[in-house]
Amino acid sequence: MLNTRRVLDAVKGVMDPELKKSLLELGMIRDVHVENGLVRLTLALTTSKCPKKNVMVAEIQRVLGTVPDVKGVEVMLATMSTDELQRLFPKHPLAGMDRVRHVLAVASGKGGVGKTTIAVNVALALAVKGYRVGLLDADVYGPSIPVMLGLDESPEWEGEIMIPVEKFGLRVMSLGMLTEQGQAIVWRGPLVSKAINQLLGQVMWGELDYLVIDLPPGTGDPSITVAQSIPNAAVLMVTTPQEVALADVRRSIELFRKFNISIVGLVENMSYFFCGHTEKPIEIFGRGGGEKMSREFGLPLLGKIAIDLEIGKGADSGIPLMVSAPDSEAGRNFQLMAERIVEVTGHGMQHSDRAPKPSSGR
Repeated sequence: MLNTRRVLDAVKGVMDPELKKSLLELGMIRDVHVENGLVRLTLALTTSKCPKKNVMVAEIQRVLGTVPDVKGVEVMLATMSTDELQRLFPKHPLAGMDRVRHVLAVASGKGGVGKTTIAVNVALALAVKGYRVGLLDADVYGPSIPVMLGLDESPEWEGEIMIPVEKFGLRVMSLGMLTEQGQAIVWRGPLVSKAINQLLGQVMWGELDYLVIDLPPGTGDPSITVAQSIPNAAVLMVTTPQEVALADVRRSIELFRKFNISIVGLVENMSYFFCGHTEKPIEIFGRGGGEKMSREFGLPLLGKIAIDLEIGKGADSGIPLMVSAPDSEAGRNFQLMAERIVEVTGHGMQHSDRAPKPSSGR
């Protein structure tokens, strides 16, 4: 005879694709009713925006469809309460990052070197390669990633947890999404640390291969907070060829090494420019800075990025170059850089883990 016990026995093997645990064990299957061969139950999600909810519903229906005497299956969706989420994910400073495999912090010693542009396009290049990627704008003084990605919406909340906004295949969070556009943000040291820890720990990042963090320039509180807070974080240093940028990058490298934070390598941005009247590159900011820094600190030079008007246009339009022109020369350079980052971080990924590639839809 078909009853509740038979239904529960049938679904006990259905797993949450991200948590890798049984839905029954997690308390996500509830309110099971059986009447005249019709099974009704509720699937309680950790977030209403759960990207795998349709997969779980389909698997529940498939499994129950094989049970004798089952004539139909109705799955209703609900969201777990704050108390349930806290029991499921016990609070600790970095609770939201439990399922993040690699953290890549993009840093520079000074502003104006294109660090945020590199962070955005490297994140997208990793996504193009099939990795699941989050992007955190931790530049508390000038968060610009919402502009670069054309984001004008605020994140939703599930209790005390923020849900990152999804755009171009990335899960994105920024302080710029939590404040009014154009509003000045004045931070003192302790508030900076508190804000970054909140962005790191109170965001439901979910299952990610890489979380790319755009750090503020310089060697102040934000960089130190990240250096101290994130275990096993790796840093990608961005510089330009001229000596004034190299001097600041040196100081940043020493800071991260002081806290035993590994540095995956260097990127030389604004390396050269093609004016269209000659095939010879014009090295506006000098040459050899990246190679010099690479030799000095024993770090790999992972890539050189030219001054490209399309990169700037993409940043202003909200459609980055890695979305609008991934096969351009600059796009190929970003993808090659992503491949080298994967090699250095030693990330292995099975084909079944691949995420959808970024689309150009807005």
